Amino acid sequence: MKISNAECIVAGEANVDLMVQTTARLEPGKEKLAENVQLALGGSSAITAFNLSSLGAKVSFAGVVGRDTFGQFVEERLASAGVGLSFLRRSTTEKTGITVWFDQSGKRSGVTYLGTIPLLRSADIPLRGLKGTRHLHVGHYFLLKKLHANAQALFAKAKQLGLTTSLDCNYDPAEKWDSQIRKVLRHVDLFFPNEQEAGMLTGCKKAEDAAKALGELARTVAVKLGQRGVLVYSEGELFRVPAVKARVVDTTGAGDSFNAGFLARFLKGGSIRECAHAGVIAAARCVRHVGGTAAFETR
Repeated sequence: MKISNAECIVAGEANVDLMVQTTARLEPGKEKLAENVQLALGGSSAITAFNLSSLGAKVSFAGVVGRDTFGQFVEERLASAGVGLSFLRRSTTEKTGITVWFDQSGKRSGVTYLGTIPLLRSADIPLRGLKGTRHLHVGHYFLLKKLHANAQALFAKAKQLGLTTSLDCNYDPAEKWDSQIRKVLRHVDLFFPNEQEAGMLTGCKKAEDAAKALGELARTVAVKLGQRGVLVYSEGELFRVPAVKARVVDTTGAGDSFNAGFLARFLKGGSIRECAHAGVIAAARCVRHVGGTAAFETR
């Protein structure tokens, strides 16, 4: 039986990001040169776990990687931040997912091979393993197709065991904006959508209206607004926390870093307003570096 010795289990997707920087314009049939390339830990959930652990929380990660070089890279990166890997499953049939990002003179585009990314199941987070844990966070909900059928039961059981819970949905590639997420949100204490996602989930054009609508489901909703900070709706109160000014090098992982900063303060007993401030500070720290975890290499 697997039992977590962490205060927080982060569950979701883990992959690698290959960051390619070039000023050349890509053309079919022609080979162009890159100015720089970097392999980094990818996946919203994995980045949140890495950064949350670097901020001092005791974290275990539940996810799936392949038995391949990229899977080994993911494991090594998470372990380097002190993240526990007792809930990490190694697939023998699928390759570890990868996203190749092309940064062309500041304009970024990418292509993703899913591989193991959507394979997390509720069975990978055994209910007995939640005992002794204080918090459950699930990232990139819409990509976790194998989890959807039992996600509501997982979150409900976590609440029954006395855990607090959080969820980040990220963009829905199917653009259906359902996957039973509204049933799940009834068992979620902290929901972290960005402005676009909140609007798509509710049909509201204004972030304030979307936050209030989602607040009818989740206990606290923090709508990430990018350079405009975060809008929080919690127990009938709506407030905004402005972003921290920073020289932006790369926005990869900024939202995931917000999650990590928010949760790090939350686990220490901070108020929701204090947690939101900690989140925007972590996001500002992230964007000063290339990749979602580079700014959190040291505690």
